[in-house]
Order: sequence, then structure tokens, then C-alpha cells
Amino acid sequence: MSFSSSGNLNGHRRQHDGLWGSAGQNGYTKSNIGAKLDGYFDNRELPMYKDKPYNYASSRRKPLYQKWRFTFAMLLLLAALLYWIGIFSPTKPMAKVNEQSKTNGSWLNRPSSGKVDWDERRETVREAFILSWDGYEKYAWGFDQYHPLSKKGHQMTPNGMGWIIVDALDTLMIMNLTSRLTHAREWMSTSLTYDQDQEVNTFETTIRMLGGLLSAHYLSTTFPDMAPLADDDQGAPGEDLYLEKATDLADRLLGAFESNSGVPFASVNLKTLKGIPSHADNGASSTAEATSLQLEFKYLAMLTGEKDYWTKAEKVMQIVDDNAMEDGLLPIFIYAHDGTFRGANIRLGSRGDSYYEYLIKQYLQTSAEEPIYLELWNQALAGIRKHLITYSKKSHFTILAERPNGLGSNLQPKMDHLVCFMPGTIALAATGGRTVAEAKKAGQWGKKEQADLELAIELTKTCWGMYKTTATGLAPEITFFEIDEPPKSEADGPFRSAELVPGASAEWKDDYVIKGQDAHNLQRPETVETLFYMWRITGDEMYREWGWEMFRSFVNYTRVEGDAGFTSLASVLDVPPSTRDNMESFWLAETLKYFYLLFSPTDVLPLDTIVLNTEAHIFPRSKLIRGMKTGWERKPRKKEGKAERERGSHKEREEESKRSREDEGATETKVEETKGVEGKEKKKALP
Repeated sequence: MSFSSSGNLNGHRRQHDGLWGSAGQNGYTKSNIGAKLDGYFDNRELPMYKDKPYNYASSRRKPLYQKWRFTFAMLLLLAALLYWIGIFSPTKPMAKVNEQSKTNGSWLNRPSSGKVDWDERRETVREAFILSWDGYEKYAWGFDQYHPLSKKGHQMTPNGMGWIIVDALDTLMIMNLTSRLTHAREWMSTSLTYDQDQEVNTFETTIRMLGGLLSAHYLSTTFPDMAPLADDDQGAPGEDLYLEKATDLADRLLGAFESNSGVPFASVNLKTLKGIPSHADNGASSTAEATSLQLEFKYLAMLTGEKDYWTKAEKVMQIVDDNAMEDGLLPIFIYAHDGTFRGANIRLGSRGDSYYEYLIKQYLQTSAEEPIYLELWNQALAGIRKHLITYSKKSHFTILAERPNGLGSNLQPKMDHLVCFMPGTIALAATGGRTVAEAKKAGQWGKKEQADLELAIELTKTCWGMYKTTATGLAPEITFFEIDEPPKSEADGPFRSAELVPGASAEWKDDYVIKGQDAHNLQRPETVETLFYMWRITGDEMYREWGWEMFRSFVNYTRVEGDAGFTSLASVLDVPPSTRDNMESFWLAETLKYFYLLFSPTDVLPLDTIVLNTEAHIFPRSKLIRGMKTGWERKPRKKEGKAERERGSHKEREEESKRSREDEGATETKVEETKGVEGKEKKKALP
């Protein structure tokens, strides 16, 4: 079924096709990808496929540059032999090259020619994706997890979920990797089934699998020249493959919403359709997980006309808001049985993050026709500025901190890397996805928008500092900061942050505190995600340069020797770094996708025509169609933002909560741990 999207996306296709089409139908030959990467920055020219005409058929003959490469290699071999027997009479033996550095860095050592070629840099990201995908395809095809060091795969369900394959479908399309997409579709057609007696995490399965399928459907139907396949053309047997798989999966996930309150359980059994409370946290669901399903289910509702998808996802937002939490800031756990919050921990890192992200994105998804979500976003952002923003002690970096024991408790100067999605989201909200210049020209720019953009700029700088402060140039999972006591707030400012000057002993680095247990890097996308938004919205190429430096660090320190791809790290503090032997699915679905889009022209998937879910899957913006509409209203608030009528005393609510839990058997019975998809917060690493 067609989806009525706003904006003329096809108007941007001519340049876009030219950028993709030059790669031909198959892109690159698998056997020489590693060689191309290794040679990229060593004074040899990377063959630029963008210079070939669209639909260029890849030749199986060795291109001329490879013949010259062979000749050159033979000459080098001869020179080495002469050197070895002493013809050149060297004064001392040549030092042995460190194999780790040789393998991981040689293709990034090409001297700059002056003017930056962003098309070339984009193609380099594409090469990194191909190396990652081909390693997975060779050593772990069809498995949900990939361990590139041991070259093994692992399933999270009996028959697999297509965790890596489905999550990367739209990246394959954007990069025009047609032959690899064909292989992925063949596997989906013959091997992928969701009819499995298995517990899976509701949130992760929704954002990665359902989101990936819906994004693939959107791109394949709206951009038919994007990795074109005859099998998914209108009337072809595989025309509705993505949508059919999506609806089957969504119907199974709906079982998670069958709680007394309507708040989804943390997990669901795909065969029995029964929702399952969390095995931890006293049975509570993560707030972010319960409130980051809406983009996916609402888009599916508009595609199919099935209102049940819409109403069940939307109901969650009403239940959450009826709690009337102060200044729009929510504790990170919520009970599915009665819709009340557990504890008072407030943060925008794990378990809290994407609730705030999906407020503004729901507003944008339906083309500003649901102002209730803009109201919720504005209230929450004001609350963040009031309660969570502080500044580092010496260099005045802006910190989005935590309140572990509630808004009346002490501030904890800690930022998960996950929090680094927020600067880009703030900038997106300030302009709606347009550039700042366009927003000003349209008369939709004022003091609030300017202040929000300035906050986004400073938070982006703080996140970039997490990378600049380590030996590897890669950020840790968690960063703490040195702050004043009492902490400074926005009301004490304005403050001018220090410049991130280079040098191991630079004074600004003293404000960053990285603990050993937090020093791992899981190939996360949040900072490059923000760089992408900041570049598109401000037009400042500094963000692209930061992204390129970040990408170089990933290549230098996370690439595995040989053809296995890239891995996550156990610590970013040492060189060479220790590794974890795991490639996250979001490395392909998000991190490399955002790098690719960061280095692409701005008319490739314009921000004012799409929304990206929290796994970087792409959905169109649309007017409300097929009878879909906002089905709830906010309760009246007092001046301080609290509801006019509270639901009993805290003690009464706790007793009611306990009775409800006992009725559902949610927490009093020990539930045996399963081997299924373990619940984790937004884009968290799988074990």
C-alpha cells in the first residue's frame, strides 16, 4: 500500500542517483576490498566509482590500476631482495613495522592534497562498510551476532532474528550495494521467520527489526533507483517482502502491550504473544523502551490503515504523561501493570534517552499536526535546562548531568555516550530539520531557537571532547566531569568554554574523568549522529572535519587484521587498545550510515522530509491520513507543571502497585532467564 508523504523527495534524486549510480550494480569486488582500504592513503588513487556512468556494469577483468599495482609490487619485491643481499649497503637493519599499526592505519596515511574531497571521503566510509559486511557474510552469515576476531557467529533465538541483516538493509540501499542487498533478501525469503517460541526484548526488536523492515519498504518504494532490484518492483513476487515481514513481526510484538495499564512489558514471546515483565528492576520496564516504539507503530498504521498499531502505541504516551512528573522529566523505570514510575532516577542516558528524542520526532513525523508532542518536548527541554545542565570546573564545558535520587537530590556530573544524541536532537527541534538560514528566512527564528542552538553547539563540543581526550581518539562508554560545589547552573552564566587545543597535557582535559570500568567503546553512533544533524542544520564544515577525524580513529584502532572487519574495544585509554571481539549491529545500521550521510551532499535524504528512528532507520514525514489522529489530551496542569488532581498519596500508590503486581505475578515469581534477546536500553550492546 502506498504512503502519502509530504515534500517532493524525488526532486532531489538526480544528484543522488549520480552519486550512487556510479558504483554500478554490484559496487565492489569482494576479493580486493582489503587491498583498496589498505592503499587508500598511501599515495595511490582510489578508483572513484562515482565517475562511472550510472548502471555501469562492473567488469570482471582486472582494471589497469591493478596491473600497475602488480608491476609496482614486483619492483618493490626486487628492490627488497637487492636490499637484503646488501647491494644498497644500509648502515643498520630496518625496524620491523608493528603489524597492528600496519594493518589498521596504512590506508589513512595519504597526505592531504589541500582541498577536501567529501565525495572521496564518503566512498571511504562505503569501503569500511563493505569490509564489515563481507567479513560478516564470510564468517557468520545469518547469525544475529558476529565476533570478528574469532570469526564466529551466535544466534539469539533458535532460528535467528536476522539481527544484523535486517538492521543494515537501508544502509545497503543508501550505499547502492545491490548484490549484497540481493543476498540479504534471499536469506529473508528463505530463512527468516518470527514464528519462534522465544522471548525477545520489545524495544530492541521494534527499533532494529521492525524499524529496519519499514525503512527498507519506504526507501525501496520511494527511491526505486536506490540499489534497484527487479524482485521488489511493483507486481514482482517480492514486492511486499519488507511490509509482509513487518506486519507479521508487529502483530507478535503487540502482545507486549497487553498489560493492565497499556504500558508494554519489557519482553514478549514471539509465538505465544505473551508479554513478559523484566527479569530485573522489580519487573519494571525502562521508560525509554516503553516510549520509543511510537514512530514505528504509527508509521505502520498509516501504511496499512490498521488503527490498532496507532492506538496501542499512542496510549503509552498518555499513561506516561498522566503521571504529571515535575517539569516533564521522567524517572527511568515504569511499571507495566499500573503505569506508575519506579524510583526517582532521572537521566538522559541509558533507560531514559529516547523518550525525549521521540517527543519531537513524533511531532515532525506527522508534519506538525500533533502539537501535543511539541508541547511535551518544550516542557522537557526547559526542565533539562533548569535541573540537569551544569558546567565543568575549569574549562566550563556544558554537561547534561543526572539526578539519581530525583530532582531534589544532588547532581551527578556523569554523561553516558548515549546522551550525545541530544545536541543533534535539540538542533533538529530548533529548525524542524531546515537550515538555520532557512528558518530565519521563514520568520521562524527567535530568542528561544537561538538559545537552543547555542546549547546544542556547546553540548556537541563536550561530546567531541570525550573523543579528543583519549589516546585512541575514541570516546569511552561513560564520562564523569570535575565540577564546582555547588554546581554551576545556566542562571549563573553565561560561560565561555575552553578550546579543545591538542596536546596530551592540555589543561582542558583535566575536567574529563574516565574510570577504567567505563573505558570501553562499543562502536556507538550518538556523537556522529549529532555531527550529522549539526552539519546539516548549521552548514559549519567543522562538524564534518570532526567526523572525519573520528572515522580515522575507528579505522586505526578497531579494524581487525585481514578481512573480518571491525570490532568493539575493551578500553580506549591505551594504544594499542584491548578488544572485545564483537561487532554491534548498529555499527552497520547507524554509525557507518551517519558517517556516510555526513560526508554526502545535503540533498541526499533532506532532513525536512524524513525522520530517523533511534536506530537511524528512515521514515517519511506525512500528514495524518487514514483516519489516524491524536487520541488523547493532557490533564490540566498547575502553574508548576503538576496535574491538578493527584492519584492518592505516595504510600497508597505503592500499595496499589504491589497488589497489581501480585495479581499479574510479575515480580513475586522467579522467572528463569532465557537465551533470548536480553533487554537493553536504547542501542545498548548485546553481550
